[in-house]
Amino acid sequence: MAEAKKAPAKAAKTAAKNTPAKAAVKTTTAKKAPAKAAKKSEPTYEQISALAHKYWQERGGHHGSDAQDWLRAEKELKG
Repeated sequence: MAEAKKAPAKAAKTAAKNTPAKAAVKTTTAKKAPAKAAKKSEPTYEQISALAHKYWQERGGHHGSDAQDWLRAEKELKG
């Protein structure tokens, strides 16, 4: 009676590896997509140019402050 019916240890380990629970864990640990940045995307040259032109027109179309208009537009669009 010393010999009891027992599954071989190797077979038990192999059966444990192939259980549906293990397979489910593998599929849930897939890489996640990177989170979207909360920051707005960079404005294009055309967007900045159009807004700077609008500011220039609001100032009466006077020359000499184009850099200020550009920087103001850029800052506003970048948020």
